[in-house]
Amino acid sequence: MNELLKKLTEAVGVSSNEKEVRILIRDLIVNDVDEWHVDAMGSLIALKKGTGASDLRVMVDAHMDEVGLMISDHNADGSLKFAAVGGFDNRSLLGKVVQIGKKKITGVIGARPIHLLKASQRNSITNRDAMSIDIGAKNKSAAQAKVNIGDYAAFVTEYEELGKTAVGKAFDNRAGCAILIELLKKEPYPFDLYASFSVQEEVGLRGAEVTAYSINPDAALVLESTPAYDMPTEKDVSPNVALGKGAAIYVMDRGTIQDPRLVKFIMETAVANDIPYQVRQPGGGGTNTASIQKSAAGVMAATIAVPGRYAHTPAMMINLDDYQNVIDLTESILRGLTADIVKRN
Repeated sequence: MNELLKKLTEAVGVSSNEKEVRILIRDLIVNDVDEWHVDAMGSLIALKKGTGASDLRVMVDAHMDEVGLMISDHNADGSLKFAAVGGFDNRSLLGKVVQIGKKKITGVIGARPIHLLKASQRNSITNRDAMSIDIGAKNKSAAQAKVNIGDYAAFVTEYEELGKTAVGKAFDNRAGCAILIELLKKEPYPFDLYASFSVQEEVGLRGAEVTAYSINPDAALVLESTPAYDMPTEKDVSPNVALGKGAAIYVMDRGTIQDPRLVKFIMETAVANDIPYQVRQPGGGGTNTASIQKSAAGVMAATIAVPGRYAHTPAMMINLDDYQNVIDLTESILRGLTADIVKRN
């Protein structure tokens, strides 16, 4: 059992409410870094001093936040209206258990039962506005006594391992956080390494924009979990990335073109060290690279990710070999990164 992944995925950290995760990570890294602080937005920034062999300033980022919900109103029947924090597929919400607010009040997401729907409604996806959270309150005042408007709700999912497959919530991006923690526990790198455990990625890549400006790195790596659309497939259509085929390397997404020099070095490092990797096809989505790359005078940046099925749902799946491959690849990159690679010709 990977206890680090279990602790991180079961912790609550909906965007802009990352305190529980931040304190957990702080306590896990405090003995492995030379300095740490929390910035004004709530991101945790840690410095692991290098050997002095290189003058580079290198940043590695992993966002702490997860998608979730926010309570928006109380219904007369005691149920709760809610808004989405981050992107969702409405199909993933009905019947899911959530925990709400600091007291972690248990609730269940529900809607009008299927046997009461009209025939025309049974074949359509229930709109999120028609859903509510049931906390067992008998009326509006009882609900108001338990839960406030503005309280966050996070999914409740217990981490499990099924052989080489792990199931849990918030692998996007607690998998990246776990990898960065593992990297901080290793021997010093040639240069000063700045670890950015950033906030509010799921609502607009906000925290990393601030941390990158503060750190002002020469180069940056973003550790992520990227959607794996490898099942089910229609007519044997090739997936973007798949579980069990190695670390996923970004080349382009909706927000940025990854630095071609850094991507080339990442791939060469993977080949040289016999580390399996796959290329995430250009397309939609985005990572903190988009914010970091444009910070200050510009930063050489690229993304490496753990593929995960069922992204932005209450339960994701990753392959633990892929997870280890991202650790190994990122460490090898950090050991081999030089000023000549970073320098623009």
